[in-house]
Amino acid sequence: MDTATQLNEAIADLSDKLLNAHPEMPILLRKIHQTLKKDPDCVTLLTEEQIGVIVNGLSKQTATVIATSISKGNKGKAIKNIGVDDL
Repeated sequence: MDTATQLNEAIADLSDKLLNAHPEMPILLRKIHQTLKKDPDCVTLLTEEQIGVIVNGLSKQTATVIATSISKGNKGKAIKNIGVDDL
């Protein structure tokens, strides 16, 4: 079995484990990382959905939230203009 096929199977398995909050998820993330590190050409073969599964797994494992947008609107009040009512 070639590296790309192994990687695809690991990502599909990770997707299933994410849905079930399976305890083997960290092992799969490590396996995917090692595979991509060993054969970086496989990164270019990943679909957006596969990348999303990996990012979701890492996000869940590390309890990290990735910002989805940047606020460009009102910056808020200047510190000198903040009063007790604002707290």
